Amino acid sequence: MPDTRTALSAQRPPHAPADHPVVSQGKTGVLLVNLGTPDGTDYWSMRRYLSEFLSDRRVIELTPLLWQPILQGPILTFRPKKSGRAYEKVWMEEGSPLLVYTKRQAEKLAARIGHENLIVDFAMNYGNPSIASKIEKLKDEGCDRIAVVALYPQYSATTTASVYDRTFAALKKMRWQPAVRTAPPFCEHPAYVQALSDSIQQHISGLDFVPERVLMSYHGLPKSYLDKGDPYHCQCYKTTRLVAEKLGWDSDFAMTTFQSRFGPMEWLQPYTDKTLEALPGEGVKKLVVVSPAFVSDCLETLEEIAMEGRDGFMEAGGTHFSVAPCLNDTDHAIDLLETLVARELAGWTNLQT
Repeated sequence: MPDTRTALSAQRPPHAPADHPVVSQGKTGVLLVNLGTPDGTDYWSMRRYLSEFLSDRRVIELTPLLWQPILQGPILTFRPKKSGRAYEKVWMEEGSPLLVYTKRQAEKLAARIGHENLIVDFAMNYGNPSIASKIEKLKDEGCDRIAVVALYPQYSATTTASVYDRTFAALKKMRWQPAVRTAPPFCEHPAYVQALSDSIQQHISGLDFVPERVLMSYHGLPKSYLDKGDPYHCQCYKTTRLVAEKLGWDSDFAMTTFQSRFGPMEWLQPYTDKTLEALPGEGVKKLVVVSPAFVSDCLETLEEIAMEGRDGFMEAGGTHFSVAPCLNDTDHAIDLLETLVARELAGWTNLQT
């Protein structure tokens, strides 16, 4: 169904004097936001990206007086080159996988639900295109209402909250702000559980082996964040449980682990890399790994799990290893996004679902 409001895009407001400037308004925007990505794999692109990412107080909670000398010194001297080599292994012709798939998701969602008065776009929390630039763009295109959807199924202050912090930071600089809605996490939304379950089942059905376990690997957090009240840990376990129930798995068939730790502090356990190295010794030689915290494939899924994780598992005695792709720009993903966006736009515009 069309937007219930009458579009006033690029027109003078009703009853305005003849010399009133043209105003673009009357449209609704949807902004899909993912974590972020460097512009390239070279040292300076990586350094800019890592500096922005690791300077976020939501990500690293140390006081900047202590953290910034460490970050701008040894970390950003050596880490960009190492990270650049990792990105080179997974870089696509159009750019980094996370950027490519998020862009495709926005384009396919726009093709399905977009119309003259409903614009769908995407942004990155770190790197380009930025949240601030896309909010400004949507406003210039006539959107006076924008639904911002952080593409993180499980909530964390380091991810979801950071996206919405930056959204409102951008609004603070605008004299004429659009109305904004922010979407909640969707770790237990039936549409997400269905999409993830269907995707996993489709992948397993196409294998030439039967897995003895499925490892559900989530991005990790320092344990101190959990102790301070971050709900991410609980929501990860909930996702695993709901998918296992949906697919009729035994209670011990799906395992929850956490990846991507760095630094000396304790992170959420069990650790993915240690688990992959231990499983063959426990008799699990055939394994499928799923990354439910990521809607789109990225460095953490394509390099850390599919390459490094595979090597660790096989070297420890595993015989069969497969990584289920993320939802990416499949029909599973677009169905999910359409459902989530329809919920967030309720009362603003109606979608034909």
